[in-house]
Amino acid sequence: MTNTASATGATHETPSAQIHPFTIAIPQSDLDDLHERLNRTRFTQELPGAGWDYGVPIDHVRRLAEYWRDGYDWRAWEARLNAYPQFTTEIDGQNIHFLHVRSPEPDAFPLLLTHGWPGSIVEFLDVIEPLTDPRAFGGNPSTAFHLVIPSLPGFAFSGPTTEKGWDSKRIAAAWAELMRRLGYGRYGVHGNDAGSIISPCVGRIAGDSIAGVHVTQIFSFPSGDPAEMDGLSDEEQAGLAHLQWFWETMGAFNQLQSSQPQTLAHALADSPAGQLAWNAQLFGAGAVSDDFLLTNVTIYWLTNTAASSARLYYEDRHAGADGSEPTTFPLGLAGFADDFVSMRRFAERDHHNIVQWHTYDTGGHYSAHQVPDLLVADLREFFRIWR
Repeated sequence: MTNTASATGATHETPSAQIHPFTIAIPQSDLDDLHERLNRTRFTQELPGAGWDYGVPIDHVRRLAEYWRDGYDWRAWEARLNAYPQFTTEIDGQNIHFLHVRSPEPDAFPLLLTHGWPGSIVEFLDVIEPLTDPRAFGGNPSTAFHLVIPSLPGFAFSGPTTEKGWDSKRIAAAWAELMRRLGYGRYGVHGNDAGSIISPCVGRIAGDSIAGVHVTQIFSFPSGDPAEMDGLSDEEQAGLAHLQWFWETMGAFNQLQSSQPQTLAHALADSPAGQLAWNAQLFGAGAVSDDFLLTNVTIYWLTNTAASSARLYYEDRHAGADGSEPTTFPLGLAGFADDFVSMRRFAERDHHNIVQWHTYDTGGHYSAHQVPDLLVADLREFFRIWR
């Protein structure tokens, strides 16, 4: 096995540290099998007029499944993904797949982007070009980034995890090793959803290598101390009420995947309509384009990673208390409407250097797809100071 040079010229001396070019090439037989399974879907029943009260309704799943079968073009999306340089490498015994898109600007700053569940690297496709080549979009070339966009262990083309313990902290350590392996001594980190949990962990682990961490959610909650609840503003009370509604109404995914992910996975691995419905609960109705939703779902289906992606929730739940001191690296939030509510008073308890806090009255949980211009501008503003 020959050594492989990284994009920055470093040579990797051991086989397990080698970086290999990767191209997505799904066999046509897999696509034919998907089409046949969709053609034979046995849809469930539901109560008349139930809407979304009991979960994702039949009409929504049926419409998407029919488009998936008859109109959606995986090959077009496969080609779009393959337009960017992709690689795999082994870290801590796990295959890691990632995009590595270098800017044409020689002084561009390295930025690591991390997705969540039920998303994938597809989350970031609409921001790759403006972030790497701002000059082409009328922007300042000094704001350019080199991008590293990995698939989480157990997700998509990183393939299933093969041993226990791949929680957010272990992923963060793998990300730090990936960036070291690529030759980046100093870089920024951004995350959405699970990526917003993993990214601060990277900041803790990688220390002086981290210029700053930018996220779209800060998952800091009341500790149970009554003093924390004193003097809540009307806006903060509304935020807590929304969080309570979310966990009581939409939190089934977290409860099940953190307790018995394997039980659920038997159904998802055998039924594309089941995989579609389970993932669609958090994409919502009309919040994202049909093609964006289906591309994410198709990747989960084709890579058979329903079980291994769900295990992240189990691993984090059973990892025990973090025990980390509050973070001190520069932290920035871009919070978007119709998304998880981040509460600043609780965030400042866990993060002692929040230097940017922007909230927007548009967008949602998949801001890189829904409002890419806003997210790009927020990232540029944050890292203009900390790059």
